[in-house]
Amino acid sequence: MRKILIVGAGQSGLQLALGLQSQGYEITLMSNRTADEIRGGRVMSTQCMFHTALDHERDLELNFWEERAPRIEGLGVSVAGPPAPGGHPRVIDWVGRLDGYAQSVDQRIKMAGWMETFEQRGGQVVIHGAAVSDLDVLARKYDLVLVAAGKGELVSLFGRDADRSPYDTPRRALAVAYVHGLGPRPEHPGVDAVRCNLVPGVGELFVMPTLTTSGRADILFWEAVPGGPADAFQGLTDPAEHLERVLELMEHFTPWEYARATKVELTDAGGTLSGRYAPTVRHPVGRLPGGGLVLGVADVVVANDPITGQGSNSAAKCAAAYLESILERGDRPFDEEWMRTTFDRYWETARHVTKWTNAMLAPPPEHIVNLLGAGSAFPAVAHRIANGFDDPSDFENFFYEPEKTAAYLDEVREEAEAAEAEAEAAEAEAAGTEAAEADDMAGADDGAEVDDQAPEAVRSFR
Repeated sequence: MRKILIVGAGQSGLQLALGLQSQGYEITLMSNRTADEIRGGRVMSTQCMFHTALDHERDLELNFWEERAPRIEGLGVSVAGPPAPGGHPRVIDWVGRLDGYAQSVDQRIKMAGWMETFEQRGGQVVIHGAAVSDLDVLARKYDLVLVAAGKGELVSLFGRDADRSPYDTPRRALAVAYVHGLGPRPEHPGVDAVRCNLVPGVGELFVMPTLTTSGRADILFWEAVPGGPADAFQGLTDPAEHLERVLELMEHFTPWEYARATKVELTDAGGTLSGRYAPTVRHPVGRLPGGGLVLGVADVVVANDPITGQGSNSAAKCAAAYLESILERGDRPFDEEWMRTTFDRYWETARHVTKWTNAMLAPPPEHIVNLLGAGSAFPAVAHRIANGFDDPSDFENFFYEPEKTAAYLDEVREEAEAAEAEAEAAEAEAAGTEAAEADDMAGADDGAEVDDQAPEAVRSFR
């Protein structure tokens, strides 16, 4: 069976390694950390995986934590207004229900567990921080080399695709804290939901339920506009000070979220993370000094800002697309044409994520503000936006162009008016029926008269 080397033990690398292993491929996995080091280390992400991505894990029977992780059934959006006494008020607030629940599992749990499973099933794990010189030698021993390590020297093998990368500097400064003790949102106390809080000119605060090493927890995640008032985490090394800063910003800019966070504490000493990077799309094929070729995977070649929560989802979708392409290839060579075609298959999905994410990093135009505001008045709008997190391709139909947004909102209003009229008609019909039954009891002659009048009353509401 063909031999494949996968460098990187994240969502995409491990999912692909386990998928290929289940099909009989001889897989070597390179990681710069052991499973124990991953499990006992610092948090790595703010992963929230939606239905399609979770299905890719289920297809490979890798959903080991599905019964333990919180089931996220909704996604909410709040927009802060101008400052007022007591902090910024909410001018927009709604929750859309997800068609299929989402889940977040701390990658320290998942990656460590998957790596151990890969080894238990006979896979070879090499603990070594790979450099370009290492791959130059190793590539000759394998039919295919996949680079799924999104940081470090290996990324330099993949040139930036300027046509697909409008930003060359970070658009947000990121700060994460995993906490216990967060109270429920009073608006929906029985529903676990991801909350997206937008503060114009400042950034975004995301709040999401998760499963971490110490059980059920919540993630508090600031995305701050660089140089703005929430860009306040550079140089912080003490986890307690990091959490304190997170809460200070919440109290000032999102007091409705701070109100349920007054008793939180960090899940563990490794429960904080901060940093920034420029969202970048890279060319998928890397050429080694000796002439060998390697194929980039997931955020090695498409690194979007986490503002739309797509990182782990995109990684799972990339791994699924690459697995299908490798299996289809059979015994034919994994040449450059195949590599580019394989990436193009993934890009059909990834391009929608990149377009949407880059749009959300810019100040929202008026039609987007109107669309978000409509979510408060029309549950159908909230539902569609929320489920776009699972299938971002749908945003092409109603999000980017003012004309499409206006047409969609007109359609929603018409449907809502029609539904309201139908409900009023049904209510009137029910009222007429009750009146007729009452008159029947009073006398047969009177009842005949009411029966003649009731249809007219119902028709008047139609």
